[in-house]
Amino acid sequence: MQRAYYKNNINNFIDDSENSIIGSLSLHHNHALEDLQKNAWVSQIKILKNTFQNDFHNGEIFFEFLIPRMGKRVDNIVIIKNIVFIIEFKIGSTHYDNYAKEQVLDYAVDLKNFHKASHDIILVPILCASEAASHHNSINILKDKLYNVLLANRSNLKNVIEQCLFEINQDNDINIHNWYNSIYQPTPTIIQAAQALYKGHNVKEISRSDAGAINLSKTSNAISKIIEYSKTNHKKSICFITGIPGAGKTLAGLNIAVERMKIDKQEHAVFLSGNGPLVDVLRESLTRDEVKNAKISGKKSTKKEAAIKANTFIQNIHHFRDDALVTNEAPTEKVVVFDEAQRAWNKEQTSKFMKQKKGYDNFEISEPNFLIRVMDRHTDWSVIVCLIGGGQEINNGEAGLEEWIYSMQNDFQDWKIFYSPYIITDKNYLQNRDLIEWIKANQNAKIDNNLHLSVSIRSFRSEKLSEFIHAVLDIENKKAKFLYQNHIKNHYPIKITRDFNKAKEWLKKQRLGNERTGVIASSGAYRLRPFGINTKSKIDPSIWFLNDKDDIRSSFFHEEIATEYDIQGLELDYTCVCWDGDFYFDNNQWVFKKFSGTKWQNINQEIKKRYLLNTYRVLLTRARQGMIIFIPEGSKEDNTRLSKYYDGTFEYLKNLAIEEI
Repeated sequence: MQRAYYKNNINNFIDDSENSIIGSLSLHHNHALEDLQKNAWVSQIKILKNTFQNDFHNGEIFFEFLIPRMGKRVDNIVIIKNIVFIIEFKIGSTHYDNYAKEQVLDYAVDLKNFHKASHDIILVPILCASEAASHHNSINILKDKLYNVLLANRSNLKNVIEQCLFEINQDNDINIHNWYNSIYQPTPTIIQAAQALYKGHNVKEISRSDAGAINLSKTSNAISKIIEYSKTNHKKSICFITGIPGAGKTLAGLNIAVERMKIDKQEHAVFLSGNGPLVDVLRESLTRDEVKNAKISGKKSTKKEAAIKANTFIQNIHHFRDDALVTNEAPTEKVVVFDEAQRAWNKEQTSKFMKQKKGYDNFEISEPNFLIRVMDRHTDWSVIVCLIGGGQEINNGEAGLEEWIYSMQNDFQDWKIFYSPYIITDKNYLQNRDLIEWIKANQNAKIDNNLHLSVSIRSFRSEKLSEFIHAVLDIENKKAKFLYQNHIKNHYPIKITRDFNKAKEWLKKQRLGNERTGVIASSGAYRLRPFGINTKSKIDPSIWFLNDKDDIRSSFFHEEIATEYDIQGLELDYTCVCWDGDFYFDNNQWVFKKFSGTKWQNINQEIKKRYLLNTYRVLLTRARQGMIIFIPEGSKEDNTRLSKYYDGTFEYLKNLAIEEI
C-alpha cells in the first residue's frame, strides 16, 4: 500500500506543475475521485507553493500520508530540518473547529506512538483553516517532543512554520529516507480493529510486524490450514488459542471469521462471544461506523440496516446456543470462533439456567459440551476455534479450559485437537494433571506453537505489563520489582494515590486527542461509595466506551464506573483502578472478602478466591498506555473501611517503587 500519494523535496514540488501533482494524487486514489476532493487538492497545492516559494527548499513534502491504525490519511506532512509538521487543511473554513484540532492532534499522536522513526523526534501538528482569522500561537510541548496544535490560515502558514523553526531547539536534521521507510507498528484498540477488518482491511495492515511480537497473521494462517485440512479430510477439529491479557486473541478471532468469509461464504464462519458488553460495544461501533462511512460517500444506510449487518458478523454465544435448543439440525455455520471460551458455564450453572430460564428439567451437560455437540451434528466436517485467556474466569459457574478438555476426553474422542503448548505448561490454563497427561498422550491431539500469543499489543508501551501484574498478584516481589524497574517504569507510567481527585486529575493530564480514559473498579468494591464510586450502578457499555467527551455518561467524565464485567475484553488508553477492601494485602498474603449487609465476610472457597484474584488481574491489565491506582485511606469511624483493608496493599505496591502522587 502506497504510504503517500505524492512525495518530493520542496524544491522539486515548487517546480512541479499542478497537473502533474494532481495526476499523481489521482493515480493512487482508490475511490471515485469527486470534484470536492480534487478542488481541495488544488487549493492545498496553491497554498503550499505560496508558503514555500522563496524559503525552506531543503525539506520534504508528502501528500495524503497514510495513518494505518486509523485507516485515514493526513493531508500533508512537511519535514524541515529536525521537525515533522503534520498539516491538516480545512479548505474554505472560517473557523478553527475543535473536531479538526483533535483530528490533526490524533494523527500526530498516532505517529508518535506507532511510527518507529517518529518516537523520538519533534512533531508539530498544524490546522490550516484557509479562510479563518489569524491566531496568535503559543508553542508548547504536550508530551515527549509532541507539540500543541498550532492554527494557521492560507496567508500565515509560512509565519507559523518560521515561528516553530525559530523557537524550537535545533537538533540533527531528520534522515528523510529512513523516516519515510521506517516500520509502522500499529496496535489498534479492539474497536478500531473490528472496524478495520469489517471494512476489508487485512490484519497485517493493522497489527504490529516487528520481530518482538508474534505476528497475528501466523495464528490466522495456522487456523486456516486446520480448516482446510478438516474440509479435505472430512474431519471435525477443535483449536485452542491461548494468550496473555491484551495479546490480541479477540483480534485474531475476528480476523479468522472475516478471512474465512472471504475464502468461502458457504462456511458461514461466525464470531461468537458470551461477553455481553464486548458484543454490544463492537456491534454498536460497527453500526455507527457503517452509517458514518455511508454518509461520507453519499450512500444511504439507516442505523437499523447497518445494525442487522453487524449483528450477523458478531453474535452472542447464548443466542447461538438457544437456536440450537429448538432443533436437532446442524447449524448453518461450519466454522465458529468462541471468544473467551474459558467463560463458558460448567454443568451446574448450565443446568440451573436451563431449568429456571428455559424449562429444561434434565439438562445435565456443561455449556462447552453442548456447544461441541451442536457442531458435531455436521455429517462431514466442522471446526471450533476457542480463544482462551489464562486466569480470566471471573464469574460463578465459569468452567475454564478444563471443561472443554474434559468434554473431549469423555464424549468426542474422534475429534482432532490442535492446541497451544501453554495449555499443558502454564498453571493458568489447565491445573488437572490427569487432563494434561490425557491430552499429551492423545494421538488425535497436536501441539502448534502458532496458537499462543505471548506479547501484549494492548499495553504497547510495555510488553511486560501482563507479566508484571502476574508477579504482583502471585506475590513474587523480586520478579515484580525487577520487571517494574527494567521494563515498566520508563515506558508505561503507573502511579498510586490515596486521593481520588488527584487520580482523576492525573487521568485528564495524560489524555491527548481522542485517547480514552476511565475509572474502573471491582464489582465487589462496595465501600468506595463515600468517594462517589458506586459499582452497583450499572453503566451502558456502548455509551461508556463509544460516546465522546461531551457526554456525561461516557468514560471521559469519570463519573460512571466500569467493573470487570463491563471491561473484560476491552481497553482504555489510561485507567484509574480503584482498590477496595474486598481484596487486600496483609501479612504477605492476599485476603479475600465479600461485603454483605453491613460488614465484610471472609471468602473461603478456593474457586471464589480465584475469581476475585482474576477480577483484579482483569482490572490491572485494561490500560494501553498507563494507569493510576487509587487506594483510599482507612476510617476510624467506619468499621467497614478500617485502615487494615487498605494500608497493606498501598505499602506493598509502594515497596515495588511505584511512585505515589
